[in-house]
Amino acid sequence: MAFFALSRHQPLVLLSCTDLAAEYDRLMTENQQLRRAVSSHAVIDQAIGAVVVVGRIAPEEAWRALRDVSQRTNTKLRTVAEHILEYAQGGTLPEPERLELGRAIARYRRCAGLNEATTTGDPATDQ
Repeated sequence: MAFFALSRHQPLVLLSCTDLAAEYDRLMTENQQLRRAVSSHAVIDQAIGAVVVVGRIAPEEAWRALRDVSQRTNTKLRTVAEHILEYAQGGTLPEPERLELGRAIARYRRCAGLNEATTTGDPATDQ
């Protein structure tokens, strides 16, 4: 049985068993990467929602706040998102992330012209 690869540049290319196995491995790796990306995206979206509620800021600002916390604490965005989701469910937030999140929320509330008199920089008390 012959196997063919289709592409725009070479409509039909006969694949050897070795080429077929290599293509299978490449596609499996790509599939795993895409699954991880979709999963990460869902976690990050949920964390944005939690920051919207906790910080009383718009989703765009919540995304920026999450990104800021990730960059300023040198922590992967997905990890920050997971920590924020744990925090939103009654857990604790690592101290550096807690402080940066409070600062980011205050920054974006200030940019939006919201009253920051009620913010202390601690997302746990700024509700």
